[in-house]
Amino acid sequence: MPIKKLKDYLDKNDIEYITIRHSLAFNAQQIAATTHIPGKELAKTVMIKIDGKMAMAVLPASYLVKLDVLKELIGAKKVELANEMEFKHLFPDCEIGAMPPFGNLYDMEVFVAQSLAEDEEIAFNAGTHVELIRMAYADFERLVQPVVLAFSTARVI
Repeated sequence: MPIKKLKDYLDKNDIEYITIRHSLAFNAQQIAATTHIPGKELAKTVMIKIDGKMAMAVLPASYLVKLDVLKELIGAKKVELANEMEFKHLFPDCEIGAMPPFGNLYDMEVFVAQSLAEDEEIAFNAGTHVELIRMAYADFERLVQPVVLAFSTARVI
């Protein structure tokens, strides 16, 4: 049960949060619509490879990662999207594509989009496609200690 590990971690650190159960949804925009959470406050975790090393890019559901901008900001030679086959083994306790944005629990670096860091609260997948955690962004930042950079852009519909 993936959410148990995450809840135990949050409880151990005295973090206030709520759990939100929702109908099955596989992408961040569907989850935002189903749970009535603004896409800007729903954090999605995008797995990336930075010079061959796995990392997390965390950004609002309604935004896109600008890989070229991230590459330039961190001075990497190569930044690319990772495919599921490359990272699914790293999250044995999570459903594929539902990893929480806690790279610190999986020994990987986390990059957060500046646009997400501006929110008071964020919500994110809790390891399944039917559960979210909602908590204060400040608490998330304190626990994860991500690198906050401007590497995302709003999705144009």
